[in-house]
Amino acid sequence: MDIFETSHSVVARIELPGVAGEDIHVNVEGDLLRVSGVRKPPAAADVGRLHQVEIAFGAFERKVNISIPFERSEVSARLEDGLLSVTLPKKRRGAHQVKVETE
Repeated sequence: MDIFETSHSVVARIELPGVAGEDIHVNVEGDLLRVSGVRKPPAAADVGRLHQVEIAFGAFERKVNISIPFERSEVSARLEDGLLSVTLPKKRRGAHQVKVETE
C-alpha cells in the first residue's frame, strides 16, 4: 500500500490484480482506513495441471491510521487496471464564505 498527500487529499493506492470490485470492501472508522476483500482462485477447469503457484488466493485485509484530518463522508474509491485508489479529501481549514439567504 502506498499512501501520499496532495494539496487537497490523502490517497492510498493498493495493487489488487485479479480482484473484482465487488470483492473489495473499503471502510473508514474514525481515523482508521480498512481495505479488505478476497482474491478468488481460478476455476479448476481453467487451471489444468499446476506446476508452480506463486499467486496468493483468499481473504486479505490492510489497515492504516490516517493522521491528517479528512472528510469521512467524502471518501471515494476507484478500481482501475488492478490498482485501487482510495481518496480521502482533507478537511477544509481557514476562512469559509457563508452565503446569506434572504426571504
